[in-house]
Amino acid sequence: MSQLMRPSFDQRLIDRYGGEGPRYTSYPTAVHFTPDFGAEDYIQALAESNRLPIPADLSLYVHVPFCANPCFYCGCNRVITRSVTAGDRFLASLEKEIALIAPRIDSDRRVRQLHLGGGTPTFLNHDQLSYLTEMLRRNFSFASDAEMGLEIDPRTIDPQGIRLLREAGYNRISIGVQDLEGDVQQAVNRIHDTSMVAAVFGAARAVGFESISLDLIYGLPLQTTAGFARTIDTVIGLRPDRLSLFNYAHLPHLFKAQQRINEEQLPTPKTKLAIFRNALTRLLDAGYEFIGMDHFALPGDSLVKAHQNGSMVRNFQGYSTHGGLDLVALGPSAISQVGDSFAQNERKLDDWAIALEEGRLPVARGLTRTTDDRLRAEIIERIMCTGRLVYRDLERLFELKFRRYFAEELARLEPLAEDGLIEWTEGGFEVTPAGLLFLRAIAKHFDAYLNPASDQGGRFSRIV
Repeated sequence: MSQLMRPSFDQRLIDRYGGEGPRYTSYPTAVHFTPDFGAEDYIQALAESNRLPIPADLSLYVHVPFCANPCFYCGCNRVITRSVTAGDRFLASLEKEIALIAPRIDSDRRVRQLHLGGGTPTFLNHDQLSYLTEMLRRNFSFASDAEMGLEIDPRTIDPQGIRLLREAGYNRISIGVQDLEGDVQQAVNRIHDTSMVAAVFGAARAVGFESISLDLIYGLPLQTTAGFARTIDTVIGLRPDRLSLFNYAHLPHLFKAQQRINEEQLPTPKTKLAIFRNALTRLLDAGYEFIGMDHFALPGDSLVKAHQNGSMVRNFQGYSTHGGLDLVALGPSAISQVGDSFAQNERKLDDWAIALEEGRLPVARGLTRTTDDRLRAEIIERIMCTGRLVYRDLERLFELKFRRYFAEELARLEPLAEDGLIEWTEGGFEVTPAGLLFLRAIAKHFDAYLNPASDQGGRFSRIV
């Protein structure tokens, strides 16, 4: 897949392989983290990472958990409030967490990437965001060319705020659009008109943001093929560098906010697929490259280049150009990955803050990968990012006979090969255009924690 392929759309294959599956932002996935992993394990992982001959540089993530209003589709960990002082209290706790973490990381390890997510990072006002940014800069060593990005709710910021973010050093933003149709916005309680989005987008272009991404969601209540086509056409007219087209997963038993969605207003499976197919076609015809799953980018974007040269990786932020970094995540529910260890913070804001008030790292659960986990993680990432496996590469890395070790998994892939999702090569396999929409369906056959024959447990979103 050195040249990006155009995915094909086959209803028969969607019916067969489009069921539930993990998104594989990590392996093992977060549902398998355990409370047996605690703060001391995370501290040990940090210490071991410093002792490596060449310690990895860093990616920082800060989870800002607040939103002023609930979006009914949302499955994120967030707190609904309009209190300005909530942001101040959050920053005070965050400062305590940084004070516990930063001294445990050698100062010569550079931050190559910073991302603020949520919730709504722009819930924080300019002074609060500036304080957060300077707090990070004081305690970590940032590379001069670090990518600094954050998620934007266009209802919470104006063009002046965008300019101030750029002056603070941020060079990448992701704007949450979801849908531009008024009735859909009313149904999900997220109301913003096209002019509001265009003003924020135009301001970001004018002040020199290096990358602007827009997020859309298909499968929301009251969406129609014609209505979402209008949203897609408007977005194409803005010409963002990257675009995400997320498949709405209606899991009200897991996410309380989704219980406020009228299920009778959700599009039928047939309509939802028609919305997706039309959007996919319009984006590809407009010149966007399909990166994988739900990600698209313009041909000159660094993500496309990383996909082409094989350096693209997958992490908790989705697809990324920065591999080989240790991820240090701060804030409630945030997940760090240091070496082969994952550490997730307490989900509830109060539990996270209380731990820090008591001088404890707020680690609630995690996991340290085994050798088998590392092997399978490597396989899954290669499938998700390059669309191909070369057995001998993995045999050299892990000193095994691939066909013998994975005899059962390869046998389970035979029906996928017969259906044209993959093609066997002399020493491995490659994903075909017919298989591009089903990377998760292919990868999950190497997931030792998942039974591929039983993927309808209600824990994961649909693949297509």
